[in-house]
Amino acid sequence: MNWALNWDDMRVFLAVARAEGLSGAARRLRLDPATAGRRVARLEEALGSVLFAKSPQGYRLTEAGQRLLPKAEAAEAALSGGLDTVAGGEGGLTGAIRIGAPDGCANYLLPQVCAAIADANPALDIQILALPRVVNLSRREADLAIAVSPPKTDRLSAERLADYRLSLAASRDYLARVGAPTSRADLKGARMIGYIPDMIFDAELDYLAGLGVTRVPLASNAVSVQLNYARAGAGLAIVHDFALPFAPDLCRVLAHEIRLRRTFWLVSHAGPRDARLDRFAALLRDGLRAELTRLEAVVS
Repeated sequence: MNWALNWDDMRVFLAVARAEGLSGAARRLRLDPATAGRRVARLEEALGSVLFAKSPQGYRLTEAGQRLLPKAEAAEAALSGGLDTVAGGEGGLTGAIRIGAPDGCANYLLPQVCAAIADANPALDIQILALPRVVNLSRREADLAIAVSPPKTDRLSAERLADYRLSLAASRDYLARVGAPTSRADLKGARMIGYIPDMIFDAELDYLAGLGVTRVPLASNAVSVQLNYARAGAGLAIVHDFALPFAPDLCRVLAHEIRLRRTFWLVSHAGPRDARLDRFAALLRDGLRAELTRLEAVVS
């Protein structure tokens, strides 16, 4: 097969495989769905194989499609790395990189870290995808992701980024009104702030269950909303220590008794390495660790 002449069709193949349909792939590639469909048909004809099982529910890879996928991804990585070498060499990074992260990390850590990377690499576009759920790298929602648990698939690899701490916190106004709890037992009657129970996307985030709390009167799927609930004097919340410097009106409660520790993981695609992403990942890793240490030291 002539990969160079057919790279446009291969690019469409990858987009359809990741989006599991023509419409999503077409949006990503800025094509109309009919054009994307024709490109897939042309590639299937050239290969003499059916790559997708088509149904009203979407496009699913056939066995032939599954065999082609890793080869197409390897070609994509090689092309990306080659273009970056030509454009930037060992100088500044170029192009666009999207990183997905839980919204706590995305709101309170990544902006400072990515701003510093952008200052050193003015031709690089950095996109932060903040989601209160696991970012789907397999569908190319992002190039890299930060997660609170390592993935359970061999198609992704994970590197331990850093541990971080969380504390029980409330506003001084709230504590002045209702009094501070003196033990964990007091939490059963307190107004608690946390995640919407059926929207906790990772067991590592089920903080309140570990404290014996069964009712969450004020809940949100977003860490930033939970933090602002607490700042408004609404109740007690488990808060990232690295977010506390952004909310000086909050103070820790039962600090010697309740101190949680979790881990951030940097998740990327397994298989052929993309030199540009590796360089960005190294900058991100070093910057995030330094920023996490700086912010947590403010409240230690």
